[in-house]
Parts: sequence; C-alpha cells; structure tokens
Amino acid sequence: MKKILVIDDEKDIVEILSYNFKKEGFQVDTSFNGESALKKIKTNRYDLIILDLMLPGIQGLDICKMLRKEQATADMPVIMITAKGEEVDKILGLEMGADDYITKPFSPREVVARAKAVLRRAEIKVLGNTSTNNAPKEPIKIKDMTIDREKYTVLIGDKSIKLSATEFRLLTYLAERPNKIYSRDHLLDAVWGNDVYVEPRTVDVHIRRVRTKIEEDPNNPIYIKTMRGVGYFVEQD
Repeated sequence: MKKILVIDDEKDIVEILSYNFKKEGFQVDTSFNGESALKKIKTNRYDLIILDLMLPGIQGLDICKMLRKEQATADMPVIMITAKGEEVDKILGLEMGADDYITKPFSPREVVARAKAVLRRAEIKVLGNTSTNNAPKEPIKIKDMTIDREKYTVLIGDKSIKLSATEFRLLTYLAERPNKIYSRDHLLDAVWGNDVYVEPRTVDVHIRRVRTKIEEDPNNPIYIKTMRGVGYFVEQD
C-alpha cells in the first residue's frame, strides 16, 4: 500500500484529499504546517508528498528544497498545490524539485490521477521500458561523463552526480541517442509519458536543473546542447 503525506493548512482540502486517496487504496498521513510535516517525514517513509506552497511557518518551497538536499528524500516524489497560478510560481516550484504542480481550485479526482502518474514514473527503473531485452546495459560514456543504467548513477570524471528519477531518465534518454535533436513535446511523451498533463515548459526547467548538476558552466554547456527553436540534444564528439 502506497503511503502519502498531505500537507496543507486548509482543513477542508486535507480532509477531501485524504478521503479520495484512501478510497483509492492509499495510506494517508496529514499535516497542517511545515514544522510538523518535517517531523513526520524524518520518522516515516512516504511514497509521495502532496505539498501546499503557502504554509504557516516553514513554506512549501523551503520544505521541497530540504527534501531534495537530503539523500534519504532526494528522490521522494512531490506534487505541489497552491492557489497561485502564475507561470513564475509554477516554474519556481519545479525548479525547487517538485515533480508536478496543481493550481487551486482543483478536482480531487485530478489530484489522485496525477499522483498515480507521478508514482508510476517514479517506479520506472529502466528507461526504454518497452524493450524486452533483459541483458545488462553497458554504461554510456559522453566525454568524461559516465551513465550507469544498471546502478542508476552518473559520474563526471570521478565525481558522483545526484539526480532525481525524472532528471536521470531525461539525461539518459538524450545520452542514449547522442547528436539527435528532440523537441520538448517529444521529450514529454518519451520521459514523462502521455498519461498525465505536464506543460512543455517543464522540460526546460528540468534541462536547466540537470545542467546545473553536470555542467561546469551551465550557461555554456558541453553535454546537453540547445538547438534554438528545435529542441535539445546530447553532443557526442
């Protein structure tokens, strides 16, 4: 049974989300502020966090940043919910590490559906899961970057790079097909899947996050390149 933590200071929202998730077979914990949420996260293992952006005390964005910095929670899926709907807020939430972003008011059924999609994506261990070939996959080498698809690790030289599950899939998808340019729409279908609505801008945000981790100078990348007006590609000499 999947375990979810719902964090929101609005009691009605917490109750209706808890009801709908429990109806779908999830185990649900709840919290109404950032401090109590962090205490629960430290003492429990959750499969997914539903996190309100605006909370009393510690804000949702700060909680998301804290989760991404800790090894034990770095890959924990997070869906951010908020009354703010401006694009800048969505981008900021995604840049802080959220896996999806839902604006209030929302349908509880939509939240559950998108939560299931995020959980499915988090459970994907091998990119290109449509393949029936179970033979071990050799590491991918791009310049001094090594991607091990069996161990789910990325090295730049001898330095280990920590990526989220989505970031790893995105980088691996491009690295498996060097010098091929892919549009944002193509990457959305290939990496995120077509079972949930994710804005094309999400690709740009995740590319930026991966670059900050693997590139010495993210403004002048040597691994993930941009073809303006077309898309992204990993360059292999």
